[in-house]
Amino acid sequence: MFYALFLIPILGAIKNAVKYKQISPMLFMRTPVLYFIIYSYLYLNHYNSKSCKICLTIINERIFMFVYKIIMSLVNDNYNKKKIKYQKKYGIKYES
Repeated sequence: MFYALFLIPILGAIKNAVKYKQISPMLFMRTPVLYFIIYSYLYLNHYNSKSCKICLTIINERIFMFVYKIIMSLVNDNYNKKKIKYQKKYGIKYES
């Protein structure tokens, strides 16, 4: 089951290489570092099952990144930036 902790970041890096034609080492290392922190926390709190710790690590990392991306989107005001971009690009009129 430990292979999942290595497989997911590698598949993510391959996806980024195919989709965006670039590989970012910082983006690639973010997931293993978060996995290490979460897995260490679960280990220190004496979760008994090894597979349970691995599954909880993966789930908690996804939840953490989901919340992080929501907060960053709100801070950067992505909705209004993209709204203005698409108004200019496609001549879309939004009604308030």
